Amino acid sequence: MAQSHSTGAKAPYHLAAPSPWPIIGAISAFVLAYGFVVMLHPDLFGKGAEPFFKALGPWKVLIGLGMVLFTMFGWWRQVIKESMTPGLHTPVVRLGLRYAMVLFIASEVMFFVAFFWAYFHFSLYPEHTAGGVWPPKDITTFDPWDLPFLNTLILLTSGATVTWAHHSLIEGNRKGLIWGLVLTVLLGAAFTALQAYEYSHAAFGFKENVYSSVFFMATGFHGFHVLVGTIFLLVCLVRAIKGQFTPQRHFGFEAAAWYWHFVDVVWLFLFAVIYVAGEGPVSLPGHGPWSS
Repeated sequence: MAQSHSTGAKAPYHLAAPSPWPIIGAISAFVLAYGFVVMLHPDLFGKGAEPFFKALGPWKVLIGLGMVLFTMFGWWRQVIKESMTPGLHTPVVRLGLRYAMVLFIASEVMFFVAFFWAYFHFSLYPEHTAGGVWPPKDITTFDPWDLPFLNTLILLTSGATVTWAHHSLIEGNRKGLIWGLVLTVLLGAAFTALQAYEYSHAAFGFKENVYSSVFFMATGFHGFHVLVGTIFLLVCLVRAIKGQFTPQRHFGFEAAAWYWHFVDVVWLFLFAVIYVAGEGPVSLPGHGPWSS
């Protein structure tokens, strides 16, 4: 079962080398969570400490966020180096990475199920909403066939371009791989920009009622996932330019493509359920090319 010593691996399965990143990541996550708690409850340690925490301003969260980003950069850079070390990412290790990515995406599915559950609960039983109707009578919803539809087309197109990039990689077409990734990253950035523009023109705020809370939580977390996926693909683009992917070994890119297709599918459900099925009697026109 043992591998040759010349490969640097003594077994086909993964043995993690001693690394400081797990403890650094745990501390960073704690600092970030602590910062959020103190931001929401500055009087947590009494009225005497409240002025101090308020004086910290956004630094309560930014310090922890910076530590988490530093951990992600360092840890994932180490994983990339491992993937390029001959003998370390054996077939068994690569299979384990695939299982891990599948389980991660499954956990993300359940994350969004919670928001859909909340939405369906109140839409099917709207007794506790304003006027007993859904959407609540004081909510002016977005026109789904304006800016949201444009964003849908953008994401669907990005799904096609990342598939093009994947097929180009398998066929050894490095130029197609790079251009497919460039287009996907640009489309992801366009989606994020348009969603931010949409938010700035919303006729309701986050704390207005249950509809506004579910809307911003579901679409906002999806937007965050698009941002993460765009960064994921941008890193893949840099690696592709450096020639670090081959038709036989490219799971880093494959995982990014899986994640991007997951983001596409979630948006289709959000568009169909929240924007189309949840459209109110009076919709707020967007500011896209089809605005009246």
